[in-house]
Amino acid sequence: MPLPFRLIVGLGNPTTKYELTRHNAGFWFVDEIARRHRINFSSDSRCQSLLAALDWEGERVYVLKPMQYMNRSGGPVSALANFYKIAPAQVLVAHDELDFEPGVVKLKVGGGHGGHNGLRDIVSSLASAEFTRLRFGIGHPGNRDEVVNYVLDRPAKLDRELLQGAVEKAADALGLILDDKLNLAMNVLN
Repeated sequence: MPLPFRLIVGLGNPTTKYELTRHNAGFWFVDEIARRHRINFSSDSRCQSLLAALDWEGERVYVLKPMQYMNRSGGPVSALANFYKIAPAQVLVAHDELDFEPGVVKLKVGGGHGGHNGLRDIVSSLASAEFTRLRFGIGHPGNRDEVVNYVLDRPAKLDRELLQGAVEKAADALGLILDDKLNLAMNVLN
């Protein structure tokens, strides 16, 4: 039986300038997967990304860090999905979520982009919203006009620790997700 997910995407912005910012929560997650499973990212020019491969139950799962800015994440995702013939339903996208407090992590299957520019571009590029989202809470600044600066800023120490805890919790649940036990994974995460 084929794996339910063949592509795990972590959303973030490239360069060290953004490395520790809230908007890079998706990168934090895929970096944790790489660390735990001892896989290495390498540059892949066909999808303008850093790419690693994880062997799971005899099948390959690709782990992707688009090296485009957040609002241009869709091109790298669709390039890899098209090359390996990965359906949108086989894609898991990890990203920051303003609507949840730091430390909260939730799974969601399908849905809209919720104003998230990375998700918006992926939905547009895949011509589908039927991918699964792993959403890491980063909190909200309280004022819509402050969102851009907030997501591109580093979290305070406590929030960073809560976000790192959520990343570790999600990495703990990766086996359930890859084994198509989403309901169990949702119970563990939510």
